[in-house]
Amino acid sequence: MNSSYNKLVQNLEYLKLKQMIVHLDETIDFMTNNHLSFTDTLIKLTDYEIDMKEVNMVKSMVKVGAFPHLKEIKDFDFEFQPSINKQQILDFTTLRFIEQKENIVFLGPSGVGKTHLATAIGIAAAKKRTSTYFIKCNDLILNLKRAKLENRLENRLKHYSKYRLLIIDEIGYLPIDAEDAKLFFQLIDMRYEQKSTILTTNASFKSWGEIFQDPKIANAILDRVLHHATVVNIIGDSYRLKDHFSKDTKQGDK
Repeated sequence: MNSSYNKLVQNLEYLKLKQMIVHLDETIDFMTNNHLSFTDTLIKLTDYEIDMKEVNMVKSMVKVGAFPHLKEIKDFDFEFQPSINKQQILDFTTLRFIEQKENIVFLGPSGVGKTHLATAIGIAAAKKRTSTYFIKCNDLILNLKRAKLENRLENRLKHYSKYRLLIIDEIGYLPIDAEDAKLFFQLIDMRYEQKSTILTTNASFKSWGEIFQDPKIANAILDRVLHHATVVNIIGDSYRLKDHFSKDTKQGDK
């Protein structure tokens, strides 16, 4: 084997350029057969390395996002939920709303796909290397409450405020006492007109006063959330129950 070839492989191994090593032989052959210049050959070889680094970066961003699952828009059954405007959802995945620092609220009963859609948009953002984080509302409140007790609330608020897209899931499923509502308000206030937030809720906005057990705080939260927001009101059956409905129908037909 050519000693210069061996030296090149050793150098690439030392620099940990694994993809360049994997594609070295085929690139040399391609260069020879197509009379590529040195510059074009080097571009072709380094492109393999860059492509892999991009793939790994996307995987890392998705992992950091802490999504509950990896369901994307292509996995969503729009025919089952005709109340949803598919083109509107696809527009969300362009991340135009993030550039404009707008929010999205998915409103509807349990099981209609709110979390799926919020997650899918979050994954689309993460894949475009936009800092994104997913958290359930109850977990968020508990983390802020713990941080306050440990005298590190400011740092925790800054942590959740740094993400260009924060997804807060399941608002309204569990009650939030008035003191915890103030913590939630502080986060929403820090993100207001600075970053984008996606919220999912099964509760009408009129009932948020009861959820947060303080109508004034609830109104202040809603004022900031809805000022620059698109509300997607989903009316339909539960995905989780549709298989049971279809079984019942089949049994009834017998």
